Amino acid sequence: MSDHTVSNANVDIAANLAIVQTRIDQAAGAAGRNPAEVTLVCVSKTHDADHVRGALDAGRRVFGENRVQEAAGKWPKLKAAYAGVELHLIGPLQTNKIKDVIGLFDVIETLDRPKLAEALARQRDKMGICPDLYIQINTGEEQQKAGIAPTDADDFIDDCINRLKLPVRGLMCIPPVDEEPALHFALLVKIADRHGLKIRSMGMSSDYEAAIRLGATHIRVGTAIFGHRSYDLAQ
Repeated sequence: MSDHTVSNANVDIAANLAIVQTRIDQAAGAAGRNPAEVTLVCVSKTHDADHVRGALDAGRRVFGENRVQEAAGKWPKLKAAYAGVELHLIGPLQTNKIKDVIGLFDVIETLDRPKLAEALARQRDKMGICPDLYIQINTGEEQQKAGIAPTDADDFIDDCINRLKLPVRGLMCIPPVDEEPALHFALLVKIADRHGLKIRSMGMSSDYEAAIRLGATHIRVGTAIFGHRSYDLAQ
């Protein structure tokens, strides 16, 4: 479905969600898992509020956004209109934007460097609150991609949890586009297991079934639900 939807005007979001959920159920069943263990994060980045309402009206409450400014313009009204929304930041976070994410995002999936961890801890101490955090692991060690290298992951996770006392709940990864994603999912699970972290955010529209089979608790799906974004159509 994710590779064939080309027009947002004609997207049936409820139908797309039903297809995605069926595939989640099947992948979980094949792995001997309960489908209820898998949280679908509906990636609504670049889609306007009217389009996103289709997923909200279908009962979905967990969403992911890449940009703080875009989310700030879209989600306060949606959160007021729909109870129980959980909003995840799945894009990079600049330290000067931390104040803006507090109260808007419930989860930050992209804790990816010591400087950001220190800044989050300082803001937590000032405000007394902090969103749940997932540490982003750069499993492919790609220079252009954010995230902690696997060789540095253990020390960084320990520092965030034990010294900074940050609410680290899990790990997240985005595998390289030209490599077998299962290898990266398996690596993320191995690191998470070493630290007793139960949440593993991995898998997107093209590979979420493999991620589920390997232990994903959260999958981030956008195109298969909402249709292609404008820059997808140009590719």
